Amino acid sequence: MEQVTLPEVLTLEETSAYLRLPTQTVVHQAMLGNIPGRKIQDDWRFLKVAIDDWLRSKSGRAVLLQQVGTLADDDT
Repeated sequence: MEQVTLPEVLTLEETSAYLRLPTQTVVHQAMLGNIPGRKIQDDWRFLKVAIDDWLRSKSGRAVLLQQVGTLADDDT
């Protein structure tokens, strides 16, 4: 079986395939802040490590706080 290596920064299509979700779902959830990603002009980009952390976490908020590194101790 051939092993596929994904880049560190994923496109919308790569993230959709990785999560096995429709691209519309990934965009919608990213716009809501539920999936960590960035819109750069008209294109979405996702850090694979952030997606992996998000999948492992109980809360998408926890991943975002961890990635930013600020307000991590703030429960509000």
